[in-house]
Amino acid sequence: MASTLTRTLRQMPVTAMLGIAIIVAYAIVAILAPLLAPYGEAEIVGAQFEPQGGDHLLGTDNLGRDMLSRLIWGARNTVGVALVTTALAFAIGAVTGLLAATLGGWPDMILSRIVDILMAVPALIFTLLALSALGPGVWNLVMVIAVLDATRVYRLTRATAMNVIVMDYVEAARLRGEGTWWIIRREVLPNIAAPLIAEFGLRFCFVFLTISALSFLGLGLPPPMADWGGMVRDNAALITFGDTTPLLPAACIAVLTVAVNFVVDWMLHRASGLKD
Repeated sequence: MASTLTRTLRQMPVTAMLGIAIIVAYAIVAILAPLLAPYGEAEIVGAQFEPQGGDHLLGTDNLGRDMLSRLIWGARNTVGVALVTTALAFAIGAVTGLLAATLGGWPDMILSRIVDILMAVPALIFTLLALSALGPGVWNLVMVIAVLDATRVYRLTRATAMNVIVMDYVEAARLRGEGTWWIIRREVLPNIAAPLIAEFGLRFCFVFLTISALSFLGLGLPPPMADWGGMVRDNAALITFGDTTPLLPAACIAVLTVAVNFVVDWMLHRASGLKD
């Protein structure tokens, strides 16, 4: 086990190592946010738009809240909600996709038509309409985005599982009398795990950016929760005066997205079996 890990680390490109280091750093900040943040996420500690320096290293926002503290708390809120949403989307999409591929027939047809209907509507428009109808709230946001992203996971899972389900060893398992869940768990899932893991990283990026975009539009995480997309909106007026404060949360979003893509690219390269 140790030798395998060592060999993997030696073969890992610099970009993947950098991506993993950034992801770990974000995770540490998110987990230890209450200890690292100088102030509470909603605590007003100064005047509006105080400059950077002094008691407030990155200045204050439009309500006088410490920007550094808001950025740290935003790591927990924005990344945490995106991770929960992605996990829920995968739970829904992967299970239904595996069932559709394994069972075939009417279950496959009904599930596929439902997914086609959901994918026919532009995702952002559907999300805005659903959130406007359901109202603001973290769980409403999570459920709407998870259902929409589950359609993409379903399509990938079903396509990859269909290539495995026709193999001779799967047919042999059926002839032995193995049940559907046994075939999914022991025969199908292990053979499609690599593309699904890579897709999880890509889905996380899309969900992360969607939540940030919705927060910028005012339909994301409800105030006073610290959220990077909402922080860009709240401080956007400073750009007119040449202040870089609104770019700080935007940079946090961009850096994490690039880091995750570095790791996903490496994982896809490994799964493909190609050599440099």
